[in-house]
Formats: sequence, C-alpha cells, structure tokens
Amino acid sequence: MKTIGVIGGMSWESSAEYYRLLNSEMKARMGGHHNARSLMATVDFAEIEALQRAGDWDALGVLMAQAASQLERGGADIVLLATNTMHRVRAAIEAAIAIPFLHIADPTGEALRAAGVTRVGLLGTRYTMEQDFYVGRLREVHGIEAIVPDAGERDNVHGIIYDELCHGIVKDGSRAVYQRVIDALAERGAQGVILGCTEITLLISAADSSLPVFDTTALHAKAAVDWALKA
Repeated sequence: MKTIGVIGGMSWESSAEYYRLLNSEMKARMGGHHNARSLMATVDFAEIEALQRAGDWDALGVLMAQAASQLERGGADIVLLATNTMHRVRAAIEAAIAIPFLHIADPTGEALRAAGVTRVGLLGTRYTMEQDFYVGRLREVHGIEAIVPDAGERDNVHGIIYDELCHGIVKDGSRAVYQRVIDALAERGAQGVILGCTEITLLISAADSSLPVFDTTALHAKAAVDWALKA
C-alpha cells in the first residue's frame, strides 16, 4: 500500500471528511483493521483566505508548493490537494515535487463520462465557478461542458461556503438555496451537478438534488485509494 499525502486545512471540516473517506474506503477494500497510509500537511486557512481575497495567487502557489514538498519529504507517494479552489495553483505544486499529483477534476471528469454526462452544472467558490482552471480542465481533458449559476446565485453559493460551511455551520435554509440553484441549472440543460467545493458535501447529498450529484471529495478520495493499491 502506497502512502497518500494530503494538503489540508482549507477548511479543516472538509479535510476531516477526506480523512474519513480515505480510511473507510480502504477498510471497505481491504477489510479487517486496515486504514489508508496517509500524511496530512494542514495549512492555516486564515492566511489562505486572505490571499485569495487579495488575488495573490503567486503567494498561494508558494504556500501550496511548500506543503506538497513537506509531504514528499515525509514519505508520501502521491499528493492530493483537499480543495477544488486551490487547484488554481496546480502548476506550482507539480513543479515542486517529483511524485504524482492527483488533480481533483480528473476523477470527476471520468465519473461524468462514465455516466454519459456531457453538460454539467458546477457549484463551488466564486474562484472555481468564475475562473477557467476547473471548467477549462473539464473541457480540454474530458470533453465536458460545465455551466455555472448566474451572478447572484454565485454570490449566494460562495457566501454559504465561506460564511457557514467552512465554520461547520449547516443550515436547512442554505440547503434550500442550493436546491433552487441546482433546479435552475437543470432548466438550462445540466444533466448533473458537480459539488465543486469540498465543503458542499456537508450540505448537499444525492437525496437533496434534482440532478445526479458528482461529489468531488468522495471521487477524489476513492481515486486516491485506487492509486494507493495499484501494484
């Protein structure tokens, strides 16, 4: 079994979900008392969030690269970044390490293609929904068109993530907001919806959605276990 390295802390609530998923998936595969061999480098989200608001992606790339290097030095065989948004600085991470980096959009893209979905709604932070690093990868690598909510809906989706979910606050009213956004995406031709922020899984499950749900957190963790068990 190979060792999975996770850059976490953005937020720690979703990083805890990664830890649970990695270990429960490994136990389901291997049985008994098996866990996933893993390391986690946890950053201070306050620093990260401030740099995001300032648009200082170069500084964020340096911090993510440092965390990835720390994992590699600690014995990780692969690196996962436990946040969709920070894949904006994927290139800085990959340049800093010699071990593989598992991009969160790739297991999602593969699951979408397997389900026959070619047009999908994307929910996430404002950065993920409005910049091209995620939508572009789905389009260019997987041939999938991702559509995002309108501007007002994007503000609501983003605000709920940072003001509530990142603090472990889960409200029924916020779930209803997301459900309305998902319904609007369905009306625009979305065949499924990507939970494109690792906190959204705390709020929305398949039972809450009018569209098939593609949970990036769960898909990423499963792909990491697949990789860790390869011969």
